[in-house]
Amino acid sequence: MVKKDQVIELKIDKIVNGGEGLGYYNDFAIFVPMSVPQDRLKVKIISVKKTYARGLIEEIITPGAERVEDLSKVTFEDFQGCDFAMLQYDAQLKYKKLMVEDVIEKIGKLKNIPIFDVIGSEDPYHYRNKIIEPFRKLKGEIITGFFKRKSHEVFEVEENILNSKLGNKIIKELKTILNREKISVYDENEHKGILRNIMVRTNSKSEAMVVLIINAPKVEKRFKDILIELKNKVNEIKSIYISLNTKKTNVALGEKNIFIWGEKNLTEEIEGINFNISPLSFFQINLPQTKKLYRAAINFFEDIENKSIIDAYSGTGTLAMILSKKAKKVFAIEIVPSATRDGIKTAEENNIKNIEFINGAVEEKMIELINSGEKIDSIIFDPPRKGIDELSLLKTSEAGIKEIIYISCNPSTFARDAEILNRQGYTLEKVQPVDMFPGTSHTEVVGRFIKK
Repeated sequence: MVKKDQVIELKIDKIVNGGEGLGYYNDFAIFVPMSVPQDRLKVKIISVKKTYARGLIEEIITPGAERVEDLSKVTFEDFQGCDFAMLQYDAQLKYKKLMVEDVIEKIGKLKNIPIFDVIGSEDPYHYRNKIIEPFRKLKGEIITGFFKRKSHEVFEVEENILNSKLGNKIIKELKTILNREKISVYDENEHKGILRNIMVRTNSKSEAMVVLIINAPKVEKRFKDILIELKNKVNEIKSIYISLNTKKTNVALGEKNIFIWGEKNLTEEIEGINFNISPLSFFQINLPQTKKLYRAAINFFEDIENKSIIDAYSGTGTLAMILSKKAKKVFAIEIVPSATRDGIKTAEENNIKNIEFINGAVEEKMIELINSGEKIDSIIFDPPRKGIDELSLLKTSEAGIKEIIYISCNPSTFARDAEILNRQGYTLEKVQPVDMFPGTSHTEVVGRFIKK
C-alpha cells in the first residue's frame, strides 16, 4: 500500500487501455500517465484507492526503449490532451492496435477477428485544424493551455505539438497583445471577467479563422482593434469573429457569433467536394487521416456502384457526399437540424443529385425509410462516442440489411455493439484501425459486418 504524496521508485510493466502505464509497488497497482514500458521512475502518488493508486512522474531514472528521446516538449502533468506524446510513433501504433484487439475480445467476446495494422500518419505532429484553448491568469500573465484531468485548472506548454503551427503562432501573438492591453480574464466561479476562450480554425491552404470568445453582451471597439492588429501581424488570417458567451456554461462558443472582418467561411476540399467551414461547422480535426479513414470505409463496401446506402449519424454529410460519388443513392440521416441544413447547402453547391438528407433520430427515420418500401442495400454507421442505439441495431437486423460498415471513434462501444450484432446473426468480417489522433491514446476503427 502507498500513501498520497509518497514518492516511490517504480518500473512500468505495460500500457493499459486508456493510455496509462501500469507498474506494481509491493504488488500494489500504480497507474502513471505519460509513462512507457520498462521506464524506471520516481513517482509521486496523487491518489489512492482500495485496489490501485495513481502517480505522476517526478524523475525518469532510466527511460524505456520506446520513449521519445527529446523530452523538451513532453509534459508529465495529469491530463488527456497528448497522453501518448511520450511514445515513439511506431510504438503508439503498436499499442493502439493492441487496445483494439483487447476490447474486441473482452467486451465484444469475439475471437480471431482479422484486425489490420493501424493506418498511421505521415506526420504525427501539428495536425489539429481546430484549436479551442481557455484563457487563465497565472502570476499576472494571461495564458492559454490544457485542462488538467477532471479539473478546470489550466497549465501552459511552450509549444502544443499537435496544434497546427499556424494556430500556435496566432495564439502566441494574441497573448502578447492581450497582456499588453491588460484585458481581464473570465473567472467561472465568480462569473466575472472578459476573456473566455480562443478558437483558431485552419485549412490545408494555410488560411486561418480566429474566433475570440468573450463574456460580454456586445462587441466593444477595443476588441475589434485587438483582432485587426492581430491579423496585421499574421497575414494568413482570413476571417475574424467575436463570440459573445455570457452564460454559466462549459460550452465554448456563445449564443451570438459576430462577424468582424474578412471572409465569412474558410473552404476545404475532400475528394473533389468543396466544404465551407464557419465557427459552428463540424469538420474532422485531422484532414489527411480523415481522407484515409473514409477511403478505408468506402473500400469495405462490396459492389458499391449498385447500392442504395443509408449514412446514419451523418453530421453535415461529409462522408455521405463522398459516398455519393461511388454509390447509386445515399440517404443521410442526422438529428441536428443545423447539420442537416449545412449538408443540403453543400450538396447543392457541389451539384450532387443522388443524395437525400433526412433530419431526425436515426432509430426512427431509418425504420421509416426502410418501411416506406425504399430498397436499402447497406448501412454505414458513424455514431458519437456512446455508440449506436440498440434499437437501431435490432431494427437493422429485422430489416434484413446484409452489409453494415461501422466507423467508430470509441473502440469500446464498437466492441459492445459488435457483440449485439453478433447475437443478431452478423459476422464481424474485418477491422481497420486508423490513427486519427497521433500523440493521444485515441483510435478510430472501421468494421465490416455481414449477414449470411
